[in-house]
Amino acid sequence: MTSMIDLNADLGEDEEPAGIARDVGIMDIVSSCNIACGGHAGSPDTMRRMLKAAKARSIAPGAHPSYPDRTGFGRQTMDISLENLEISLTRQLHEIAAIAAEVDILLTHIKPHGALYNDAQDDPILATLLVDIAARENLALVGMPGSLIQKKAGENDIAFIAEAFIDRRYTDNGRLVPRSQAGAVITDEDDRISQGICLAQGTAFSAQSGNSLILKAESLCLHSDSDGALGTARRMRLALEKAGIVIGPAG
Repeated sequence: MTSMIDLNADLGEDEEPAGIARDVGIMDIVSSCNIACGGHAGSPDTMRRMLKAAKARSIAPGAHPSYPDRTGFGRQTMDISLENLEISLTRQLHEIAAIAAEVDILLTHIKPHGALYNDAQDDPILATLLVDIAARENLALVGMPGSLIQKKAGENDIAFIAEAFIDRRYTDNGRLVPRSQAGAVITDEDDRISQGICLAQGTAFSAQSGNSLILKAESLCLHSDSDGALGTARRMRLALEKAGIVIGPAG
């Protein structure tokens, strides 16, 4: 049984006052966060707000870059050259790093967003690119357990944080069910909490097919834009603590 787990959320993706307030509220609960840095969402103002809130709460902030696709919220695979993708990702990382320096807080990790995150798990070219960027920026890399990214990070001595999602359904091979499919996002809060506890304890839970699946995760993610995200975050933390699991940043 895992005695400690990181609880993270993807934040800074909604510039409306209600979205910012929700994200700040989530930061009272989680131990790390992934802040959108302009590729799919986010602005200098939202980055600054999220980083200041993370500093005030002593939680670990990370960069959440994506394909440069604000129109599609970074959730569609993009036809882009590797060179241009690297330029975009580097620009996103340097922008949030500059704001972090202004706020006087250190970034701890990189977590790709959306389609880039999913594509890179088993794509050798994208996995290598992300590992190289993490090495260059001296940041840990977040990805799926059992992925090619994890393998390449290990081969290159790059810190890797294995992450699983409490609000997403999985396929039998431990990958996320595409959002285009019905039921890909878990909407029932009890189901979210149940899956989160199984992931934290390393015990079996049900994949989309109904088959049992076990994933070894160091960090659990809740999407801030999922319906009821703030309430789920509160319940998830309470359930983890009740199970005797300590919550703290990974690594």
